Amino acid sequence: MHVEHLIVGAGFAGLCAAIKLQEDGERDFLVVEKASDVGGTWRDNTYPGAACDVPSQLYSFSFAPNPEWSSSYSPGPEIQDYIRGVAERSGTLDRFVFDTSFDDAAWDDAAARWSVQVTGPDGPRSLTATTLILGAGGLSEPRLPEIDGIESFQGQLFHSARWDHSVDLTGKRVAVIGTGASAIQIVPEMQKVAGHLDVYQRTAPWVIPRNDRVYGGLERQALRRFPALGRLYRTGIYWAHEGYVPAFTIEPRFAAPAKKAATANIAKGIQDPDLRAKVTPYFEFGCKRVLRSNTYYPALAADNTELVTDRIAKVTGDAIVTADGVERPVDVLVVATGFYTTELPVTEQITGTAGRTLADTWRESGMAAYKGTTVPGFPNLFMLVGPNTGQGHTSMVFIIESQVAYVRDAIRTMRARGWASVEPRVQADRRWNADLQRRMKRTVWTRGGCSSWYLDEHGRNTTLWPKSTITFRRQLASFDADAYDVRRQTTTREDVPA
Repeated sequence: MHVEHLIVGAGFAGLCAAIKLQEDGERDFLVVEKASDVGGTWRDNTYPGAACDVPSQLYSFSFAPNPEWSSSYSPGPEIQDYIRGVAERSGTLDRFVFDTSFDDAAWDDAAARWSVQVTGPDGPRSLTATTLILGAGGLSEPRLPEIDGIESFQGQLFHSARWDHSVDLTGKRVAVIGTGASAIQIVPEMQKVAGHLDVYQRTAPWVIPRNDRVYGGLERQALRRFPALGRLYRTGIYWAHEGYVPAFTIEPRFAAPAKKAATANIAKGIQDPDLRAKVTPYFEFGCKRVLRSNTYYPALAADNTELVTDRIAKVTGDAIVTADGVERPVDVLVVATGFYTTELPVTEQITGTAGRTLADTWRESGMAAYKGTTVPGFPNLFMLVGPNTGQGHTSMVFIIESQVAYVRDAIRTMRARGWASVEPRVQADRRWNADLQRRMKRTVWTRGGCSSWYLDEHGRNTTLWPKSTITFRRQLASFDADAYDVRRQTTTREDVPA
C-alpha cells in the first residue's frame, strides 16, 4: 500500500495536518494512532484536576473556534471533547487508523519514499509514503523516575499520564513525586480524599494565581452569535501572553509584576513561615515552567499533607525512605515526573539516508532541526512540535498551525516543481541552530539558576523557542526552497539556486 502522506499521531498536531492537507486537495493520506481515539495528551491525561494552563480561547484551533467553553481555563475532558468534535466535523476520520503502532520507517533513496512498518489489530503490515509527518508530540511518553527499589513497591503505582481510575484513594496514604504542571493539579484533588498525602519536591516551582472564571449563558450566547467576539478574546489573550517573552528572553527583571503575584500567592495560601520558605523558588521567574493554581498552596498547608524536600534515597515494598533516614509508609504512589522531551522515543524508529536513526544522529549533540521541522539526511520528513518549538508562556496550537502552514507550502512547492524529495541543506540547518543557541544563552532558561526538562544531557536547551511566537510564524510563513537540496521526479538530484 502506498500513500502520499503518512501522519503519525492523532493529537492537535496530527489532526491539524490532516485537516489542512484535505483543504489543499491532498486526500491521499493516512493517520496512524497507537490509541483508540484522537486527542493525544488530552486523551491520555485523565488524572483528577486535569486542565489546561493556557486560556481556552487560545488553546484551540484558529479555524475551529468553540463558543461553548465552560470557563476561561478548560478542564481536560472538555478539551478532549473539543478535539473529538473537530475531528468528526472535519471529514477526515475515514483516513485515521486507530490502535495501530508506528514501528519503523526507513528512507528508500532509490524510490524516493519512506518504507514504513505499522502494527494494527490485524497484525503487522508494510506501506510506503512520499512524505512522513510526525505529530507524536513531546509529551507523549511518560518518564519514570530512577529511584532505587521502586520496582519492589507492593502498593498501587502509576504515572500521572496513565492514571489508574480503578484505585480508590479514599482514606489511603498517598505519595506524589513531583511538583510540575500535572502535580500541582493532582495534589489539591488528592488532599481532599487521602487519609494522608506526602508531596515529594525536588525544586519549588513558581506558581501564579489562576484567574479562571466561568462563562455565563449570556456570554456563551454572545460568542455563538458574534464570532468576532471570540476572535477578539483570542487576540487579547495572545498578546497578553506574549508580554512574557521579553522577561524570558531578554531581561528577567521585566517579570517583576508576575513574580510579585507569585509571591503573594504563597503568602495567601500558606501561613506557616517554614513551609513558605520551602515553596519559595531560588531561581529566576520563568527558568522552569511557570504554573497556575489557586488551590495548590492551600492543599500543601492542609493538616493531612506533608511537603517533603529531602532527597528520596529508596523505595521499599510499602514506604519511601528519604536521605535523612525517615521512612514514610505509602499505599498509593503517584509518579508525576514528566515525559521524554529531549530524547523522543519515536526517533529510534526513523532511519535516514545514511542508515542511521534520527535518535543516533541526535545523541551526539542533542536534538536539532531546521525551523524545528526538517532534518538533514531525512528527506521528506516533517516534524510537528519538533526541536526548539516549545513554549513556556503560550499555546502550542499556535506553533502547530504555523508549522503545518510551512509543511503545506513545502508540499505545494514539490507538486508545482515536480520534486520527489526535499531535504534541508546542512549549512542552512547549522546556521539556524547556531543562531538559536546564541540567543538561548541570554534567556532565563539558561541564566536563571535552575535545571529543568528544557535542557538535554549536554546542557543545551533543545526544547524552547527563544523569540516571540509571531516571529516563529513569520519565519515559517512560506517554504524557503533555497535552503533545501531537492530531487526531481527523475533520478537526478539538484541544488536549488539561492
